Amino acid sequence: MHLIQDHIEIKPAVCHGNPVIKGTRIPVSHIINAMAGGDTVADIVSDYPVLQADDVYAALAFAGKLAAFEETPYDCCLS
Repeated sequence: MHLIQDHIEIKPAVCHGNPVIKGTRIPVSHIINAMAGGDTVADIVSDYPVLQADDVYAALAFAGKLAAFEETPYDCCLS
């Protein structure tokens, strides 16, 4: 299972408080954008050897949780 809290952390002193893979400075957004651009899990793990597939799946789960909001927190992103 890809528990988000086991793989993702948010610390104000790391990457300006943006969500990253635990123990790294790799933002979740980079992983999601890579997937959106057509990269596979294997591609991402190859590009970032410090990552494991479970890290990528946790990033996807994190993005899914954000997308499930009933109220859009960032209207500027939709225009």
